Amino acid sequence: MKITDLHGCEIEVTDLREAIKTAKRNTGYSHVDKSFSEFDKRQKAYWTDIHEKLTAIKKRIANN
Repeated sequence: MKITDLHGCEIEVTDLREAIKTAKRNTGYSHVDKSFSEFDKRQKAYWTDIHEKLTAIKKRIANN
């Protein structure tokens, strides 16, 4: 299956369960150095979007 990220790039997902775990884990990362706060916001938005798309797929599969 494929999803499209915030930049319009298609990402092929071969292991949905692992992809959800990875996306969830990546939503929590941030730098201690606050000069990276804008970068951290963009990264959090990116991984949150990926996580939401993956969990939506999981729910769709479960409902079929």
